[in-house]
Amino acid sequence: MAPGSKAEKKAALDAGAWMFNVVTSVGVIMVNKALMATHGFSFATTLTGLHFATTTLMTLVMKWLGYVQPSHLPLSELVKFVFFANLSIVGMNVSLMWNSVGFYQIAKLSIIPLLCVMEVLFENFRYSRDTKLSIVVVLVGVGVCTVSDVSVNAQGLMAAIVAVCGTALQQHYVNYLQRKYSLNSLKLLGHTAPAQAASLLILGPFVDFWLTRNRIDSFHYTSTVTFFIVLSCLIAVGTNLSQFICIGRFTAVTFQVIGHMKTILVLTLGFLFFGKEGLNFHVAIGMILAVVGMIWYSSASSKPGGKERQGVPSEKAQKSSQSELDDKV
Repeated sequence: MAPGSKAEKKAALDAGAWMFNVVTSVGVIMVNKALMATHGFSFATTLTGLHFATTTLMTLVMKWLGYVQPSHLPLSELVKFVFFANLSIVGMNVSLMWNSVGFYQIAKLSIIPLLCVMEVLFENFRYSRDTKLSIVVVLVGVGVCTVSDVSVNAQGLMAAIVAVCGTALQQHYVNYLQRKYSLNSLKLLGHTAPAQAASLLILGPFVDFWLTRNRIDSFHYTSTVTFFIVLSCLIAVGTNLSQFICIGRFTAVTFQVIGHMKTILVLTLGFLFFGKEGLNFHVAIGMILAVVGMIWYSSASSKPGGKERQGVPSEKAQKSSQSELDDKV
């Protein structure tokens, strides 16, 4: 294949992966918002377990059809990944319960600086000045959009720290495992999804009862609620798969930075479908800043020296082998 056509194919697949992730992520957020806010189904941890159970079924079907070949992931690595991932899920739910919405959003924004530090320390990445500034612009823009009231307490701060560290470690580990064991997204999901489903379905009802004081077995399930639960699970399969694809093709930092486009879309769709009372001048300015920062980051990080591991020509070259693995999915 000619270099030009190969680069064009990669660019098209990169764009497709991002679009897949954005559409499924925004879709599952909007469905869950309707399910929880409108119909009172507040069992978020158990619902996430159902998401991974559905994802497990998808990977089993793909294996049966021959699209996923057998692979190996050491049990110790699987246990660490599931621990980090579940710490992120439970931590985020607890952080939202114990903190104001404003501090919860600030905590989520701090994932990007933490991932940058991890990439510098553990992956030997270096960032150019423009790349660093573009990240700051994204953080400021999203912060202006989402942060309003900010109040902090000791237990809320601890929950936020656990949530942020768990999320950063989980996303960093996705990239690490794919590279170290030559696993594409489906193969890695085939290893991790069953373990996450089992652990969350066992622990989820207890965690949700602790958070909401409601029992999932005593909830009144209507046909509408059941439909939204099934729909949420089906869309979440795409969300889980596309997250692994994007982190594998890029890095966890890039996934987080460009991923804030989902925050902007969720805000926009919320204004369109759930009322415009939150839309004002400073929110609009924040959205514009965030989008400008994302475009700047995409441009700055793709330039030579913009973001690269020492000893590797560029992030694009560094990710080429993983991209080829996912191209085969």
